[in-house]
Amino acid sequence: MMGEVLWSLHPWVKALHVVSVIAWMAGLFYLPRLFVYHVEQVGSGNKTDLLFQTMERRLLRAIMGPAMVSSWVFGLALVATPGLVDWSLVWPWTKAGAVLGMTWFHHWLARRRTEFAQGRNTRTGRTYRLMNEVPTVLMLVIVFSVFVKF
Repeated sequence: MMGEVLWSLHPWVKALHVVSVIAWMAGLFYLPRLFVYHVEQVGSGNKTDLLFQTMERRLLRAIMGPAMVSSWVFGLALVATPGLVDWSLVWPWTKAGAVLGMTWFHHWLARRRTEFAQGRNTRTGRTYRLMNEVPTVLMLVIVFSVFVKF
């Protein structure tokens, strides 16, 4: 019975999952870039610092957080759809590992945002530039896992 419901909702769940992932990825790409500008151009303890803190907080809480949660919810609904995922293959495991990495990165960014808010950031723009590549690598693993199905 539940399997039939999941299959009947499959196109909607898949579409909502893709939309959620796009919103989440946009934030994962943009927040580290904001951190680069915050470190290199803004500094701390001024009006622009407060503006950047507001932008970073709202991006994380209003867009990235809900998008991450909905990505997980719709993704787990897809995983629960009978016959959709063959766990004897490699691709679901590589995708799952990359999604866990993406979730770790989200939380890493949230901790950095807290450091900015407390005036305790010690990382350089270069660090944030390098970390900005993490979601790209993870995205490639996820996309190739799903479409190539190795």
